[in-house]
Amino acid sequence: QVQLVESGGGLVQAGGSLRLSCAASGSINAMGWYRQAPGKQREFVAAITRGGSTKYADSVKGRFTISRDNAKNTLYLQMNSLKPDDTAVYYCAARSGAALYQNPAQYDYWGQGTQVTVSS
Repeated sequence: QVQLVESGGGLVQAGGSLRLSCAASGSINAMGWYRQAPGKQREFVAAITRGGSTKYADSVKGRFTISRDNAKNTLYLQMNSLKPDDTAVYYCAARSGAALYQNPAQYDYWGQGTQVTVSS
C-alpha cells in the first residue's frame, strides 16, 4: 500500500519562500501537488513524471518549482514569491501510471495535507 507524507508547510510573509516535501512508500509513477483553500475546490498546482517532465498551473508558473528524487522516493515543491492567494492546504498525490494529469480523479494516492499560510 502506498503512503504519502507531506511536510514543510508553515506561516510565511508575502514574498517569502517555503519548500514542501512528500515522502512516498511503495511503487509510484507520476506525482503532483494540489491545494485547497477554505470554501474552494481542490486545484492543480504542478505535476512531474519519473523522468522529470513537468506541468504547472498558470497561477504558479515562474514562482514554484516541482522536483523529485527517485532514489529517495521523495517529491518536492519549492515555492518562491509567495502571495496571500497561495494560502491553502497543500496535498501530495501519486498515480501508478506515467502520464501527467491536472484532474485530481486521475491520482490513486493522496497525502494528508500540509497547511501553508501566507500573510500580507
